[in-house]
Amino acid sequence: MKNNILTILFCFLFVSISNAQIDRSERPVPKPAPTINLTTPHSYNLDNGMKVMVVRNAKLPRVRMQLQLDNPLYASQEKAGVESILAAMLGNGTTNIPKDKFNEEIDFLGANISFGSQSGFASSLSKYFDRVFELFADAAKNPLLVQEEFQKEKDKLLEALKNNKKDVSNVSRQVSSALLYGKKHPKGEFATEETVQNITLADVKNYYDNFFSPENAYLVVIGDVTLPKVESLVNLHFKEWPKKSVLDIGYSMPQDLPAAQINFIDMPNAVQSELVVENVVNLEMGHPDYHAVLVANSILGGDFNSYLNMNLREDKGWTYGARSSTGAGKHVSRFFASTSVRNAVTDSAVVQMLHEIKNIRENLVDNDKLTLAKAKYTGNFVLALERPETIANYALNIETQNLSKDFYENYLKKINAVTAEDVKRVANTYFKLNNARIVVTGKGSEVLEGLKKIDRGDGVMIPVHYYDIYGNEVEEPNYNIEIDPSVTVEKVLNDYIKAIGGKNKLETVNTVFSSASASMQGMQLGMEMKTTTKNKMSQAILMGGMPMQKTVFNGETGYSMAQGQKTQFDEKQIKQMKESVGPFPEMNASNATLKSLENVNGVNAYAVQFGENKVSFYSVETGLKIKDETTSEVNGMEMKSSVFFEDYKKVNDILFPHTIIVSAGPQELKFEVSEIKINEGVNEADFE
Repeated sequence: MKNNILTILFCFLFVSISNAQIDRSERPVPKPAPTINLTTPHSYNLDNGMKVMVVRNAKLPRVRMQLQLDNPLYASQEKAGVESILAAMLGNGTTNIPKDKFNEEIDFLGANISFGSQSGFASSLSKYFDRVFELFADAAKNPLLVQEEFQKEKDKLLEALKNNKKDVSNVSRQVSSALLYGKKHPKGEFATEETVQNITLADVKNYYDNFFSPENAYLVVIGDVTLPKVESLVNLHFKEWPKKSVLDIGYSMPQDLPAAQINFIDMPNAVQSELVVENVVNLEMGHPDYHAVLVANSILGGDFNSYLNMNLREDKGWTYGARSSTGAGKHVSRFFASTSVRNAVTDSAVVQMLHEIKNIRENLVDNDKLTLAKAKYTGNFVLALERPETIANYALNIETQNLSKDFYENYLKKINAVTAEDVKRVANTYFKLNNARIVVTGKGSEVLEGLKKIDRGDGVMIPVHYYDIYGNEVEEPNYNIEIDPSVTVEKVLNDYIKAIGGKNKLETVNTVFSSASASMQGMQLGMEMKTTTKNKMSQAILMGGMPMQKTVFNGETGYSMAQGQKTQFDEKQIKQMKESVGPFPEMNASNATLKSLENVNGVNAYAVQFGENKVSFYSVETGLKIKDETTSEVNGMEMKSSVFFEDYKKVNDILFPHTIIVSAGPQELKFEVSEIKINEGVNEADFE
């Protein structure tokens, strides 16, 4: 104890003395940019066009290599998705080594080999580098492109595309690019189920033949390896790789809108809105504006302390983060500001995003903000130089982006030379507020009326145009679907009860046990749900068979538990549970009201309100429940979560959904039900 007191006292005295020696009334004078001396990689060219770069670093006994094909842009159009299938097939065996044997040897060596449609990567311990290099080269030159593997990868892609149609974030990313660049431009096209169905194995082989060539290839080798060793391996495995001309097709330059416009994509399943403000950018890295644009973007939205993030996250509390980016390179790119917000503040968030873009265009940034942005670039740049791959990447950029040899040596000098006037000037050049394309992807029935009232600042409303999830222009959605006067809440609920098995059958049920599983970021999650007709419920989310999160309600009280922390339900939560718990809440729904008729993922459904916080949706055609939507308060913010019900199957002559999709914000979990037990597998101890 005495030692602890002495330590605290020493720290106090040290801080006091330090503070006494510093005059904090004087602003620190920024130090000059550090001198940058970059190591130049050893490089040479092969006759087939490949350029080899070697960066030796013997600190660790490891070697990594990168194959980059600097090819012209290409749009696959009606075959979009062929690149993804090729990337998935590359690196899984060769014409010389079967897939299983190839992968087993990579695992045995503790190595890693992966490919993109126009790139490749490998890493290993230096003592295995010779063999890994040989395997990597064989995979690049002689891929195993066979029908069986093609069909597997095609089926995987089709399944992913089917699921992605409901992913609001994914739809926003794809459609915002398609609208800006054009659906037929290489940067605007995206794969659909239709385009992938068009793809054959011959198309995959043709794509490989047309683009996987040494003509525009760069092979970068980094790590504990000598130049003579690399030269020897390259001559042995890549020198005879035949040169092939790569397709070079010209595309028209995308054009900005003549005036600002809101593009709305209606996704009725959205529990929050995805917002994008974008415009075309044509900026090469060697352009005199490049460094000023980097600083301007950092101040606007490229950093945690940026205008956008401090406004929308820190001040308003509307989002977990707001960001911007400004592309640069030899190909056309874009300025892009984005965030995700709850439905209730969608229009307000758009207004604030436009406000911050206007702010940086019209007002000089204060010196503290400018100094901080420069300091962060300096710190990140210097830290990056500690990594040998940075040297290689910089050298690669100099080659592929046609930069001056001293581009990176002068990088920090040019960053530190940026003035507040420069920031304002480039913001007006590259952040095109008056030509902005504002893309909003969300639930139109809740956000559209507010979006239609956003003006340009002069009283003139910004026009709204409407698009589907494929980027096709459509008519304005109609949310005022009239309900037949003969339809009542009692009829809707009775139709549901009849659809799943009938009242007589449901009355024989006392308890229901269900088990399901889902995948999240490569991890397997389990879910066990136990309910009774006496308003009791127990739900556990499992990882590795162990409870990760648990919710229990015994009919009168309940609690939730996560990470060992137990939280008792408050009165509001108890009331909500009493209104919604049970295998079939529709059997005793005296508090239910018919709210509206809405479209849910292309299906017309009756929306029924249960209490204050829950709305359930029942298909007009089948009567089945297809969605639950729950409103809750999290850290003072209203949040909505949705649960979708699909794939109804009979268990003891009662229909139960066997696919349950849980969506909350940008996160979505798809649970597949593996087992349902009626009147077994549940006991009173489950609700303690």
